[in-house]
Amino acid sequence: MSERASAFVPGHVTGFFSVVRTDDPTTTGSRGGGIALSDGVRVTVEPAPETTITLDGRTVQIEAVERVLDALAVEAAVTGETDLPIGAGFGVSGAMALGAALAANAVFDRRLSRDELVTIAHGAEVQAGTGLGDVVAQAAGGITLRLEPGGPMENRLDAVPTRSRVEYVTFGELDTATVIGGDTDRLSEAGNEGLSTVVAEPTVAEFMYASRRFAREADLLTETVRDVITDVAAADGEASMAMLGETVFALGDGLSAAGYDPQVCQVDPAGATLVDGRHADREGPPLSTGTSQ
Repeated sequence: MSERASAFVPGHVTGFFSVVRTDDPTTTGSRGGGIALSDGVRVTVEPAPETTITLDGRTVQIEAVERVLDALAVEAAVTGETDLPIGAGFGVSGAMALGAALAANAVFDRRLSRDELVTIAHGAEVQAGTGLGDVVAQAAGGITLRLEPGGPMENRLDAVPTRSRVEYVTFGELDTATVIGGDTDRLSEAGNEGLSTVVAEPTVAEFMYASRRFAREADLLTETVRDVITDVAAADGEASMAMLGETVFALGDGLSAAGYDPQVCQVDPAGATLVDGRHADREGPPLSTGTSQ
């Protein structure tokens, strides 16, 4: 057992998705596509007499993290740090769950494989009702296309090759559990169409087109988000809505060209990873690799 371990998990914005439910949380999930971000969450785990969870210095309850620790049969202090907006479509709960799984496995010497840990974190998110596909995509990195639902042992992944700049602006929160817990037939039909479109032509342009069409056809666009996307299009850029939050993302400089002041990062190519434990007690580099403009 080591004193502590840390993991970095990229943020994730989903462009389109469809919901698939089974009796098993590890095979329940979503098909769809999304982008792993170099802006993410650093999660540190230390042994503790009882489990506590903090995020950016505040004590919080994150059911998915609690379920991960229960599955590993450990008590720990879990600390998350992020520059990402909370509850705005960046997969922070999934990042906390996955980071906790990776770091706790190292701290408590559970010796589980990466796929096993991702499966535990995915199942915990599904049971908590806070996500259906973020964890698998955050583990993989890049622009992922999830061809099948569920954890990594069930899910087949494809990808859109790119190392693009990403911009985003956030205007508020949306309740993920309300959307994915209700009637998702219309949403899933639109998500399946989006996935088919991008699989047939796996380019950044098709990904953005499919994402915009999904947001419109799934009836998820808010007035604010619609106006921003329209502004970006008028500036010859491409933008869409992050699922599920009142957030607009663009690849390249679409938002800044349209006159907005976005946060800037990159597509994260590597996915979730442990941070070298030798540096755990030292102040690390900034969590965000980009800067606001």
